[in-house]
Amino acid sequence: MPVAHTLEGPLSVDVLGRQDPELAEILLAEQERQTTTLQLIAAENFTSPAVLAALGSPLANKYAEGYPGARHHGGCELVDVAERVAVDRAKALFGAEHANVQSHSGSSAVLAAYAALLRPGDTVLAMGLPHGGHLTHGSPANFSGRWFDFVGYGVDPESGLIDHDQVRALARSHRPKAIVCGSISYPRHIDYAAFREVADEVGAYLIADAAHPIGLVAGGAAPSPVPYADVVCATTHKVLRGPRGGMLLCGSELAERVDRAVFPFTQGGAQMHTVAAKAVAFGEAATPAFTAYAHQVVANARALARSLAAEGLLVTTGGTDTHLLTVDPAPLGVDARTARGRLAAAGMVLDTCALPHPDVRGLRLGTAAVTTQGMGETEAARIGALFATAVRDESAGRRVREEVRNLTGRFPPYPGQ
Repeated sequence: MPVAHTLEGPLSVDVLGRQDPELAEILLAEQERQTTTLQLIAAENFTSPAVLAALGSPLANKYAEGYPGARHHGGCELVDVAERVAVDRAKALFGAEHANVQSHSGSSAVLAAYAALLRPGDTVLAMGLPHGGHLTHGSPANFSGRWFDFVGYGVDPESGLIDHDQVRALARSHRPKAIVCGSISYPRHIDYAAFREVADEVGAYLIADAAHPIGLVAGGAAPSPVPYADVVCATTHKVLRGPRGGMLLCGSELAERVDRAVFPFTQGGAQMHTVAAKAVAFGEAATPAFTAYAHQVVANARALARSLAAEGLLVTTGGTDTHLLTVDPAPLGVDARTARGRLAAAGMVLDTCALPHPDVRGLRLGTAAVTTQGMGETEAARIGALFATAVRDESAGRRVREEVRNLTGRFPPYPGQ
């Protein structure tokens, strides 16, 4: 394959192509993959060129352990300004008294929240992994399951909705130090007020893991956990459309504990280029255009859910309030892993996930990325039809792949680049 030294779009590999053509080819191939297949992974999105520019900026060179005005390295005058901008924008965007924007990931943010509020051995009530809980919600392979005593609540097996009676009963029985509300595959809005009521009844902290819905919250398309939770953990990518990273929101009374839990307890130097990119994303999310985007994401997810249901797939909870939905392909005669493989061959990229039935896996997909590309409800419905065709008939993969190429060609993630 000939080595390409330029890349049309927000990335530029002129220098990389000359110095390291092997890696340049990988970047080019990845751009080709992203722009010619449908990105339906609920946790992924396309950042703006401005966010990419900040990520590739000279701030990547700067070491900045500590916080603005109290760094352990010299020469931090300008990165201090950048971090303060990110913090101020996050506080304004989410109506929070305090924001920490240094966490390297959503998992890092959750770790910091636990470090701020808990001690090893404390009991924590969180959604069980088989029902949609995250690894940081008590997986034995994760620090959370090794350091804390997790009790898992679940969803009603028939409705797929959180069983709040079970949450209350478990809280009364186990008296947890903290309750975590949040999921990686729950398609409905979280009732933060209900969780707050239970937490107050048993004297527990309430931690909201809002990694998935936080972008919808920013756009006014989902309820905010900020008025209810003691600490909100989130990612800055997904629907929020920023760089890969995490953040924490809390009241002023917990600000110092949260900051010290991030640095120096769980992390070293902040990634200042990522912090600046978060600031860019927060600024973008404060615009009317982003508000319209967030609502379109939900409209597209609902259109996709209706299309998939009409094609015979089982859509859990009967639909979605958010950017994501989970479906069971069993009515079409295949299991989730087989369906995922057929969809990948047809150019549709998504994940498998646990469903609220013992040992049953389904498919998790989202509309954040395709909505960024400019697709609407008509395209979302068409994606549902293509999805079902690819799952039903393995031999249809090549034909569906061509239709996917045509669709992505009409809606490039970076138009005009």
